[in-house]
Amino acid sequence: MSLNKYKKGDMVKVISGKDKGKTGKILKAIPDKDRIVIEKINLIKKHQRPDQKSKGGVVEKEGSIHVSQVGLLCNKCNTAVRVRNKILEDGKKVRICSKCSDVINVG
Repeated sequence: MSLNKYKKGDMVKVISGKDKGKTGKILKAIPDKDRIVIEKINLIKKHQRPDQKSKGGVVEKEGSIHVSQVGLLCNKCNTAVRVRNKILEDGKKVRICSKCSDVINVG
């Protein structure tokens, strides 16, 4: 799988797994493991030990999800789509929706 098509701030839709159908913004990308962290998706419970700064207890946080389980969300189609890369005349590289040929912006 290729992680280079997903960037921090992109809106994605989960296409498989327990959170199928949910959408969210990418908070973090982990390229060496082909995983991403999406806000309010794949919530896990972490048992935190108390220390001088925090009280401790059970904390919910976002876990990582594999890139094969998500699709980039197109603003025009409002669906999870495949992405093509295209270099414009001015030399700028952009991502294009494969369904409607609309440019997909970061964030």
